[in-house]
Amino acid sequence: MQTNDNNKMPMITIRNITKSFGTLKVLKGIDLDINKGEIVSIVGPSGAGKTTLLQIMGTLDRPDTGSVCVDGIDTTTLSRREISNFRNRHLGFVFQFHQLLPEFTALENIMIPAFIAGTPNKEAKQRAKELLDFMGLTDRASHKPNELSGGEKQRIAVARALVNNPEVILADEPSGSLDTQNKAELHQLFFDLRDRFGQTFVIVTHDESLASITDRTIHMRDGLLVAPQKEEVAPQKEEAAPQNEEVISQNEEAAPPKKEVTPQ
Repeated sequence: MQTNDNNKMPMITIRNITKSFGTLKVLKGIDLDINKGEIVSIVGPSGAGKTTLLQIMGTLDRPDTGSVCVDGIDTTTLSRREISNFRNRHLGFVFQFHQLLPEFTALENIMIPAFIAGTPNKEAKQRAKELLDFMGLTDRASHKPNELSGGEKQRIAVARALVNNPEVILADEPSGSLDTQNKAELHQLFFDLRDRFGQTFVIVTHDESLASITDRTIHMRDGLLVAPQKEEVAPQKEEAAPQNEEVISQNEEAAPPKKEVTPQ
């Protein structure tokens, strides 16, 4: 696990979040604090509510009850327009598939959120070039998505998420479509970015290698936060001992009939 020396200051504070779709209760009362500069992974089986929780953190959906504070701002109290502005300036998103626009170059794709925020073209281009350089992709600036490898596309997507200097990066299965080498490079990139720019990362993943190196792993099941499964497995090993004792006692009880046979 790679650690972060930033002060333990909450960047995201979630209290009593619930969410239902019809009669299906997806989130059943979530309380969670994520510190500034922390890299947190959220794991659990399909249907546990991981992506729904991430979407609510990212203001892409509203909870039925509860509050979500990001950097001290309760996003559940914002209007639609305020939420859009907040999301654009304070949050960055990385998805399993890069979602790059095919008609634009790598540089232009990175600049799009900056244009939405009203950043002047010169400033947006300079920031995008800085991110391309950090990603080691300066020579790919004029290439369109169909001219990039899978790993390059995903790094461009990460750069796009960073262009407005957001405080929080939310990633949903970011390495799910990558091969082993590109996965490892992307995972390390998150830590390099945190060290360079100080962002907080919240990552939904099924990738155990990624979850194992994050600062903290949050486990979910059936719409609730739960203890790590490995802690639940331990008592089962202890329960195995009495079964062995029963076998031994059965063998011992079987011994007397053998002694009775001997005199005969």
